[in-house]
Amino acid sequence: MQLGILSLGSTEPDPVSGRKLTTTEYFDDVVRLATLSEELGLDYFGFGEHHAGRFVASAPPVVLSAIAARTSRIRLITTVTLLSTLDPVRVAEDYATLDHLSHGRLELVVGKGNSPSPYTVFGYDREHQWDLLAEHYELLRRLWREEDVTFSGRFRTIDEPFTSIPRPLQSPPPIWHGVATSRSSPDLAAKHGDPIFVANAIQPMENYGVLVDHYRERWEHYGHDPKQARVGSGGMLFVGKTSQQARDDLRPYYEALWADRDPTRDRGGIGDEPAGHTLESNIAGGGLFAGSPQEIIDKIGVYRERFGHDVMIFGVQVGGLPYGKVAESLELFATEVLPQLR
Repeated sequence: MQLGILSLGSTEPDPVSGRKLTTTEYFDDVVRLATLSEELGLDYFGFGEHHAGRFVASAPPVVLSAIAARTSRIRLITTVTLLSTLDPVRVAEDYATLDHLSHGRLELVVGKGNSPSPYTVFGYDREHQWDLLAEHYELLRRLWREEDVTFSGRFRTIDEPFTSIPRPLQSPPPIWHGVATSRSSPDLAAKHGDPIFVANAIQPMENYGVLVDHYRERWEHYGHDPKQARVGSGGMLFVGKTSQQARDDLRPYYEALWADRDPTRDRGGIGDEPAGHTLESNIAGGGLFAGSPQEIIDKIGVYRERFGHDVMIFGVQVGGLPYGKVAESLELFATEVLPQLR
């Protein structure tokens, strides 16, 4: 199994110390976290995309380019590229450039996102989110595989033959489809023979398992070899020397994360109820992997048996958790968990 971590660029203040970092400090911590991940032998570092709220993640190609300049081996993956609201030509050009700057270490996770903010900001109607994603993805695929592209779609046209420059270094970079609440994304991935990346965030495991099953069913429906279907998974991670230490250290940060959120809010997806908003309920039934090294190993095994996935990338910056605590958890993960999973 390949393993990595991701950052969502969260700017939550530390609920214990009350300290809030400057924007520059947040970016510095993201880059430090990526370089530490490579030093510890992880396979992936991911960075997400947000355009509103408590995040500094509006420009993933820029952030990942800075990381590419400071690393040499670790794969760089977007978590997620909001392709529904982005111009596919711009995406093709920006990420092909990053593919070269990283010497071919780029991978994309594409999706629509769950927030309405990008649709308002970029001038799209959210009611068209699935059609936008499918059309923009079709164009992006062609731009990375063909030259002299013309395109006639409902939302985007290219009348004169166009070749996006630079051409990507990989032929083409791997693209995953983010899956969280709907059968539409796994179906789109299966149609094109692409892998899926399951968010595995707040829902119970089985809610995501249903979407994985649908992906595999549609994969065979489209005539692909079942052995070639590929699944990745997310989650949240915090490792302590003991189960109790992990819970005690994480608790104030996790509770701060939920303090002003409604955990019962319907996000409009398939079975999209949270596994629970308490620390214990999410450890027991959701995508929070918090505990001793052996606890983490055991829980990953349970999820791997259900999903059949071979890549797992964890969020580690929970509720304003300071860099020092994140680094300690990550070092335990690399020394005590990673060797067992490999």
